[in-house]
Amino acid sequence: MQRITPGFYTFTGLLVGRVYLIRDPDGMTLIDTGLGLAADKILAQIAAAGGQARQIKRILITHAHPDHIGGLPKLKAQTGAQVIASALERPTIEGRQPIPGPPAEQLPSWVRLLRPPPVTLPGTPVDREVADGELLPDVMGGLRVIATPGHAPGHLAFWQPERRILFCGDVMMRIPRPQLRLPVAAFTVDMAENKRSIRRLAALDAAMLCLGHGQPLTQQTAETVRAFARQVGVG
Repeated sequence: MQRITPGFYTFTGLLVGRVYLIRDPDGMTLIDTGLGLAADKILAQIAAAGGQARQIKRILITHAHPDHIGGLPKLKAQTGAQVIASALERPTIEGRQPIPGPPAEQLPSWVRLLRPPPVTLPGTPVDREVADGELLPDVMGGLRVIATPGHAPGHLAFWQPERRILFCGDVMMRIPRPQLRLPVAAFTVDMAENKRSIRRLAALDAAMLCLGHGQPLTQQTAETVRAFARQVGVG
């Protein structure tokens, strides 16, 4: 595990997708779970740091894509943690509907070649639905839920206002280069809506941006996000 700030970590060696761990007074909270193979690495790194699986009390899901919920079935089984997600993502997380994708007619012809066929993932029960504006008081001293649809219909971001830490999931990315970029069009249900979500996040004045792909942004964060919002036409 790599420490970001005291009590706040990310995991190393995961193939795709970034997973965060927050140490709370009553235990630990995970944000997303990576691919299926990530579950064992997550548990092993927690154990190496002196922790136990049952100390994980909550798993927050930004959205129901394989690189964010692939490790969820095993982590849920091993930890008994409460799974928290949006109502719109719940049917996909629970395996009751396939992962939604963008309409083919809205994509350039070359992007259509990258568009995956409909996939239904193994289901994991969601224990709690959360919606825009809700507060999770037991996480990081109070974590606010922010609806950020676009990349996925029920995509969520999470915001810690006192520490100005923003978890944005896949609304923005920092791969393959360190500059901010839009999510991959072939996996994004509504890019115009995603850009509106960027505008909403740009207004938060974040000091740290924790992304689903790429290293956290910690320097000139608010200015960088606002500049990116202008770059994509919503600033």
